[in-house]
Amino acid sequence: MNEVPGGQLNPEVGAASSIPAEMREQYEDLRTGCVDALPSDDLLHRLCAAQAEGRPLRAKLGVDPTAPDIHLGHTVVLRKLRQFQDLGHTAVLIIGDYTAKVGDPSGRSKTRPRLADEEIAENAQTYIAQAGKVLDMDRVELVRNSDWLAPLRMNEVLRLTSVTTVARMLERDDFSKRYEQNETISMVEFMYPLLQGYDSVAVRADVELGGTDQMFNLFMGRTVMEAYGQQPQSIMTMPLLVGTDGVQKMSKTYGNYVGVDDVAEDMYGKIMSIPDSLMGSYWTLLTGAGHREVEDILERLASGTYHPAQAKRDLAARIVTLYHGPEGADAAAAHFDRVFKGKDRPEEIEEMPIPLSAVQEGRIWLPRLLVETGMASSNSEARRLIAQGGVRVEDVVVTESSAEFSPEELRGSVVQVGRRRFLRLR
Repeated sequence: MNEVPGGQLNPEVGAASSIPAEMREQYEDLRTGCVDALPSDDLLHRLCAAQAEGRPLRAKLGVDPTAPDIHLGHTVVLRKLRQFQDLGHTAVLIIGDYTAKVGDPSGRSKTRPRLADEEIAENAQTYIAQAGKVLDMDRVELVRNSDWLAPLRMNEVLRLTSVTTVARMLERDDFSKRYEQNETISMVEFMYPLLQGYDSVAVRADVELGGTDQMFNLFMGRTVMEAYGQQPQSIMTMPLLVGTDGVQKMSKTYGNYVGVDDVAEDMYGKIMSIPDSLMGSYWTLLTGAGHREVEDILERLASGTYHPAQAKRDLAARIVTLYHGPEGADAAAAHFDRVFKGKDRPEEIEEMPIPLSAVQEGRIWLPRLLVETGMASSNSEARRLIAQGGVRVEDVVVTESSAEFSPEELRGSVVQVGRRRFLRLR
């Protein structure tokens, strides 16, 4: 890999015309869902170099077992690592049993409490088992960073700390804010990014994956690798998944999570409850779909040829299949229909043809439909009902007042406003 000073790619290397279409396709699939892949085009050139040399890339993900259970938010980066596996590259999963003792300061306003060794060991076993629902563990290079961090002698620790400065550490947002507010920053927290970077040296990483909150740590990994005479790794960041409420990041604290160990019926039902606005990110980040499939889904949703209700059912089925198999997904869908779909519908529902006045340029704006059918007195009331989650189309809550449908999508559908007003369109 030829680089010029500063870690930038030599523009004469890997000109666009010389990059095989296969590599570009692989690169686009890996970039799907990523926030950043840095330095620019570095991963693309590494893919080409690895193919020319007949070797796989080493894609690294480090996880600290600070909690026993993981949810779908944690699987976003695991699924990206699985993509590297499926493309024939080496997935290196580092269990941070040593760094868990330090505690990652990313996004923290206070020093993390220290965890007991027994708690870390128990959490690690659970994490590995649950990660195995995403990764092919038979092909994972599974390591623990205590293997190389615990034996470090003081002279090596001093060498490691010499690769950066206090001023560089204080460029980090969470550290700088705490410093300005006279909040405690322990020296051991300064060590964390360096230890994570040393992990990259130990496993000779080509690529390191992490959430957007890991950007400082990932770049520090490049600094440490360069100081130890290794080619600095590419870095890829994944977004923090928004939870089922459509507002906060997915977290057990907020109660908006879908657990990897959730039973199929619960997993399916939680996915069906997400706002329509999350479907694009969930399809992109949680299913392992390639960039062409994701683009097709989003285009069909935007054009109205793919009903949001059906897209959500397909999404729920795809995700449940990943963790419970196709039979589990089928059973979960049947359970959802039996328990939720139509549970509040009266036996007889008023029917009405779709009013021609509700159709403009072949599209039906939902607030206008509610007004034209008498289910809302005005566009402003219709928008308010939608914003409050009081409008359903075929038992799917619609939360976007900009929602539009084609007449074909709505024929035969039941529109519900509140708990007691129903209308079947024909």
